[in-house]
Amino acid sequence: MVYKDYYKILGLETSRVSLDEIKTAYRNSAKKYHPDVNVGDSLSEEKIKDINEAYRILSVPSSKRKYDRTWNAHNIRVQQKNLRNKESIFEMFLGNIEKATNDAASPVCGEDVETEIEVPIEEAYFGIEKKISLKTVDGKNKTFSINIPKGIQNGAKIRLLGQGKEGKNGGKNGNLYIKIRIQDNKVFKLEGYDLRTDLLLTPWEAGLGARVTIPTIEDETKVYIPQGVQSGEKLRIPNKGYYTAQGGKGDLIAEIKIVVPRNMSEQEKAIYEQLKDISNFNPRENLEK
Repeated sequence: MVYKDYYKILGLETSRVSLDEIKTAYRNSAKKYHPDVNVGDSLSEEKIKDINEAYRILSVPSSKRKYDRTWNAHNIRVQQKNLRNKESIFEMFLGNIEKATNDAASPVCGEDVETEIEVPIEEAYFGIEKKISLKTVDGKNKTFSINIPKGIQNGAKIRLLGQGKEGKNGGKNGNLYIKIRIQDNKVFKLEGYDLRTDLLLTPWEAGLGARVTIPTIEDETKVYIPQGVQSGEKLRIPNKGYYTAQGGKGDLIAEIKIVVPRNMSEQEKAIYEQLKDISNFNPRENLEK
């Protein structure tokens, strides 16, 4: 595979440049090698293709980061290959005496480390900056300050640069990746992008229908309960769920649970006795032989 130095193509001496510096370098290079200025120059045509390709990659932060990782890894491999070639030449004349010295001087990048933490659903929804204590690779506790962005996705990873295993011989440290697991609470349970909750109703609300207030993760909303609703049925309230990866929202799904009072007054008992006497309703009718 052919690796191109996009920074050199744009006339930049380092990868530590801003987007404005990249844009300026692109305009200068494109102007210098533009086909209208270099008519009939085939090398200039190839050069402008490389310039456009370099700008397309480096002007987008995500593709720039990916390129930087690939380019740095390539340079390390080239350096190591050059060192091995030098070692072979030295060995021809000096044997293996210099080999140990060269091996010790080769930069080795540290390994990445991954861990996992649980984050309460409210913190994941609204976002928070928090401090966490983790064990380092040498077994010691270390406190990290991490920023959990609003609406972070379940299973997403937060990267802490240089907090992995130490590099050797001047090599860069590895990174620490913290995997986020969103923790449900007593009210809300995360299912994909939807939030699930229980909607508790009295027997008369379920029987007669009602308009009730239901809590959402941000505030509360009113919903209409149809007459004769049954336990286990579900109401779907649009756009009241968790954030999607595209920035929208899932739904809030409320499962109906009809609750009978445990401690009834004498008047309540009398009404239930009266209802028992006048009602022909039998929910077990189809089960009886």
